[in-house]
Amino acid sequence: MSVEKRPAFEPPAVLLERETPPPQMRRPIATSFGAVLVVLRALAGVVWLIALALEWDRVVTEDLDIELEPGTDETAASAVILTVVLIIGAVILLAVLAMALLVYRGSNWARITVMVFATISITVAAIDYFSDDAEITLRTTLITLSLDILVLLALSSHNARAYARRPRPRRSGG
Repeated sequence: MSVEKRPAFEPPAVLLERETPPPQMRRPIATSFGAVLVVLRALAGVVWLIALALEWDRVVTEDLDIELEPGTDETAASAVILTVVLIIGAVILLAVLAMALLVYRGSNWARITVMVFATISITVAAIDYFSDDAEITLRTTLITLSLDILVLLALSSHNARAYARRPRPRRSGG
């Protein structure tokens, strides 16, 4: 029994063709693994938010150059800024978790959206690294960067794409 290998390079027209997998196709491991990686990426975001909250005083005094008007309570202003940052971060992380669920259920637009944001994250980390502004270390970006790369590899696989683009039976409205 010979298995036909896919070529290393496929013309764009072949990639754009819609496969016709069966509507009851089983969820591929790549899709499940990709969804788990997105959840792990969200957990890494939670760890980052906790670390930011714990190091907030140092971040404000050393890293940020925030100038407040005279007479403004710096501690209160700093607490408000931290609260806003944490709320925005929590909303983003909830959106990431929702995307993980949608990817797991086979949503093609969610799969593509996750891959686009992973690509943007990888690109920003590369630009920061090559412009000598940031280091890629285990403590800073190595874990999130590796998770983004693994998400791209898992969700861009042939099986994950076929599963997300499979025809689904129409629900009867009634």
